[in-house]
Amino acid sequence: MLPDPDTYPDRDVVIYDGQCSFCASGVKRLHQLDRFGKRLAFLSLHDERTAERYPDLTHEMLMQEMFVVDSEGNRHGGADAVRYFSRRLPLLWIAAPILHVPGTASLWRHLYRFVGRNRYWISQKFFGGKPDCDGDSCSIHLRR
Repeated sequence: MLPDPDTYPDRDVVIYDGQCSFCASGVKRLHQLDRFGKRLAFLSLHDERTAERYPDLTHEMLMQEMFVVDSEGNRHGGADAVRYFSRRLPLLWIAAPILHVPGTASLWRHLYRFVGRNRYWISQKFFGGKPDCDGDSCSIHLRR
């Protein structure tokens, strides 16, 4: 069970696509990497609390990339969230030097957006995952 922001209000909140098995798997790994610091709580973008708490983060924005809202209220999205984690989670410090090479932020953002746009397809094609979608909304994401 992932830590809930209601139970741990002092933690950074990771907002992710809970209907994407690729994303859910990544968030579980992220939670495992957080075992020492206990710094993260998790919330699906499809949870009604997300829109209530973070009205500035639109559904469209959240469908494009994962966001982390830090304990000071700052928003870090996509590759910038990954870079943020590399500074906050000791087990990811090893990745920090490459993620923070001067001039590479746009490259990481481009790669993150590519994966984000194709996450349902990647999940299905390489991990056998099936998104948990309402109605026929998966057909939109899986169309390639």
